[in-house]
Amino acid sequence: MVEMTVTVPDRLAARLQPMRAWLPAVLELSLAGFRTPAAHTVSEVIDFLSAGPTPEQVGAFMVSGRAQERLERLLALNKVGLLSHEEQDELDELEQLEHIMVMLKAQAYQRVLEMDK
Repeated sequence: MVEMTVTVPDRLAARLQPMRAWLPAVLELSLAGFRTPAAHTVSEVIDFLSAGPTPEQVGAFMVSGRAQERLERLLALNKVGLLSHEEQDELDELEQLEHIMVMLKAQAYQRVLEMDK
């Protein structure tokens, strides 16, 4: 892993401080370039991380019911081969988000284990 030092204005530093532990994930989500309605779900995750959650809260995090329903709809359409091109793009982005969340939750779990030592 590479360590980076960034100089930011004081006002931005104050906004970044609560999410300091989760900043790599926020940056990864921001750089992924979500362009479909999946961006709404990504915003939910970024908003959650910006509140500076504990590792336990990260492990327990779930997207909103609306986001979950949308994913289930896309999966059902995919199963029967009825996804439009745009819906396939959205599903692909949600799968990318899911991968990032799995990695983030694994990181949070590791932090919990380290705190318990």
